[in-house]
Amino acid sequence: MRQDGQVPRVVDHDERRRQIAEALLVVAARDGHESVTSRAVAKELGIATGSLWHYFDGFDDVIRAAAAEVTRRTDVRIEAATADLRGLPRLHAIMREVLPVDEGTRTEAHVVVGFWGRLATLASTPDAAAPTLATWQDSIREALGEAVTDGALRTDTPLDAVMALLRSITYGQQVVEVTEPQDAAAHLAVLDSILAPWRL
Repeated sequence: MRQDGQVPRVVDHDERRRQIAEALLVVAARDGHESVTSRAVAKELGIATGSLWHYFDGFDDVIRAAAAEVTRRTDVRIEAATADLRGLPRLHAIMREVLPVDEGTRTEAHVVVGFWGRLATLASTPDAAAPTLATWQDSIREALGEAVTDGALRTDTPLDAVMALLRSITYGQQVVEVTEPQDAAAHLAVLDSILAPWRL
């Protein structure tokens, strides 16, 4: 108990880390990555810059946590969007959450593409790539397998090759959106062109 008789508020360490990561994402989306600094993140939260270091070892650590938060948000959206779906409908629902087809995913594309350069320059750590791993790739692979089972894709569909192409376009179309913005139909047309040779 404090001298003033009040019980100190217990701060959830993981939740505070997430709040800091989310603040970085807000700054990046609103002001651009060139404005992302420890001071800007602290100001967004209304705290002293030094308070960040109670939860992170350094600003590189904050950047990694913010990248991981983007991945977590995408996973949550995909889980909600794909409930009770399978096969091609499930695949399309997944891809609509990772391709830049609406205001939210377009903003996310700008944030994510900006992260790639920064993450590449960070000091190497055993799990340095972990924040940007596409954890939804397993879901895409399952959806493709379901589409074959359901007769929507040919039985000789090269699942590994199609999977690799889908992974490439998720990153590639984010870059396209940042450099040459497209409408949703254009991004989804790339998906359809990959699937077209194998549809039944």
